[in-house]
Amino acid sequence: MRGRSLSFRLTVASVAAVALAVLVFGIAARIVVTDRLHSSLDESLRRRATDVARLAVSAPALLRAPGALESPLSGHQLSVEVLDRSGAIVARSLSLGAKLLPRTDATAAARRGRTGFADAELGGESIRIFAAPIANAGGPASGGVVLVAASNTDIEGTEHKLGLLLVLCGLGAAVVGGGLAAFLTRRGTGSLRELSSSATTIARTEDPARRLARPAGPAEVAELAATLNGMLDSLAASRERERRFLADASHELRTPLTSLRGNVEYVARHGADPEAIADLESDAARLGRLVEDLLALERESAAEHPRRPLHLDELVRDAAAGREHVVAAVDEQLTVSGEPDAIARALDNLLENAERHGPAGGEVRIRLRRAGDDAEVSVTDEGPGFAPGTEEAAFGRFWRGEHVGAPGSGLGLAIVRATAERHGGRAWAAGSTVSFSLPMIDPAAGGEGER
Repeated sequence: MRGRSLSFRLTVASVAAVALAVLVFGIAARIVVTDRLHSSLDESLRRRATDVARLAVSAPALLRAPGALESPLSGHQLSVEVLDRSGAIVARSLSLGAKLLPRTDATAAARRGRTGFADAELGGESIRIFAAPIANAGGPASGGVVLVAASNTDIEGTEHKLGLLLVLCGLGAAVVGGGLAAFLTRRGTGSLRELSSSATTIARTEDPARRLARPAGPAEVAELAATLNGMLDSLAASRERERRFLADASHELRTPLTSLRGNVEYVARHGADPEAIADLESDAARLGRLVEDLLALERESAAEHPRRPLHLDELVRDAAAGREHVVAAVDEQLTVSGEPDAIARALDNLLENAERHGPAGGEVRIRLRRAGDDAEVSVTDEGPGFAPGTEEAAFGRFWRGEHVGAPGSGLGLAIVRATAERHGGRAWAAGSTVSFSLPMIDPAAGGEGER
């Protein structure tokens, strides 16, 4: 049923389930009813044979009385033959006419003193026979056999009618069940079609402000609509961030490019001089740093989680080395799983940020310590720190706070946070301290740390 609708599949499944249930019930019902009918007939034959056998002993003269063997029992027309010990007929039902009840294994068993049932045919009609011995207590039938028979036609007719009724009921139940299933499934999937229609409209218009209508239907469909709307919200937010990023990147690139273009025009018009060459080199360097930071941020957003063990304490000492006013404090050797170049870049960004925003010649402290299961790096300068309420915004792209004209691309802390999160950690700021933490690993499990 590949390509079939959900409504069609549910309807077919419902019809199949109803049909199977009716089939099982019909088979069970027929078995039970047939067994009860045959048991009832056998019991009637047994009682009639017992009565005739007693009559043959107690009042043998009555056996030949007209109509003595004709009375039906339990609604069944029973035929009786009484045989003596030699097999000669002593008495028989007038309803038999010229017909004789067939001699079966049950008859032979009755001659040996045992009762028994047998199935046979009489005049092309299926009959059920019960044979019972007659006590050897005098009379013409003494020591003989009594045979009682009844037609199976009524039982077979009842079975046929019951089977036909069950088939008709089964077909009716399947049709009604299929109709109800089709109605309910179509009604239930109507809300899904509404969602599909809304999604098609959103895809066609490409309008990020549109959302899926919440259909009036099952709670699961409403939950699905809410989930999809949440996904659309995330996509819209991502699209807005991308738009804002492109706008900010264009703005940031415009400034050095404008300055570079102006200096090139100046050199072309007036010739090169040391000051113009220095301006060109400064503009090119600024443009190069901005492009490198953009590429680094993009790589951090798309790269996989690194699995290389390394000693974070060595990276901290290397980052502080050669910086005149930077003081490193490392409590112990701590191993993390990471990419050394990315973490080294994050450390350099923090130190450059602290040197830029701290007072000239002021001390910058970088500290590595254990914080539970994490290795925590903190960089503190002697400047005024972040204004209250701007700590989180400081990690945004191209953020410079109140110092719009400050040097740098405004991407340093964004790269730090992206690097920390890619390594399974986090980054935050408080006052004049910026920190990030990374989960530690067992050096024995990861092998020797690498730089």
